[in-house]
Amino acid sequence: MKSLPNLLKNNQEWAQHIVEGDPDYFQRLSEIQAPKYLWIGCADSRVPANQIVGLDPGELFVHRNVANLVVHTDLNCLSVLQFAIEVLKIKHVVVCGHYGCGGVSAALFHKELGLIENWLRNIQDVAINHQHRLDAIKSPKDRVDRLCELNVIEQVKNVCRTTIVRDAWRKGQFLSINGWVYGLGDGLIKDLGITVQGHEEMESVYESCLNKLA
Repeated sequence: MKSLPNLLKNNQEWAQHIVEGDPDYFQRLSEIQAPKYLWIGCADSRVPANQIVGLDPGELFVHRNVANLVVHTDLNCLSVLQFAIEVLKIKHVVVCGHYGCGGVSAALFHKELGLIENWLRNIQDVAINHQHRLDAIKSPKDRVDRLCELNVIEQVKNVCRTTIVRDAWRKGQFLSINGWVYGLGDGLIKDLGITVQGHEEMESVYESCLNKLA
């Protein structure tokens, strides 16, 4: 409890610093939300979405969960996706995982963690589907990192398969779905080369991306 006053003090100092540099900052920010991007990322505290892509508050709509999953029964994620596409009219969806993801590692090595194992089962399904790719990698660390990449690729495909995205494309709305992985060790983002802008190109882009990883 003693640490909470420090957070409030930090907030006051931060707000004061912002206003000193730009007196109208918060007034402008409160009037409109018009981001061009939806970020679907991991809940990991070391991956601050706005900061690593150099965007200010209001420029990036964000949804985060353990291991950046897009599950078709997750109404939280789907609601964010629908609001971003149908109301905010964002142009780009980015699914961004990160190397060394604890959720991915736990799923790969079947760690017993209780309730969250049910969530991580989705990643285990990804691992099963790509078992031959993972088995070819000797290093456990490299195997985790490869599954981090494969997981992002599969989640991009899941985004593309939602009724929300399919309806947007059917109506002619521009929408680009992209897959990235962030490096905790160097702060750099790797573009996995999976960018889908229409339902008809999803399978070819997906297969091409997997072939490049092989």
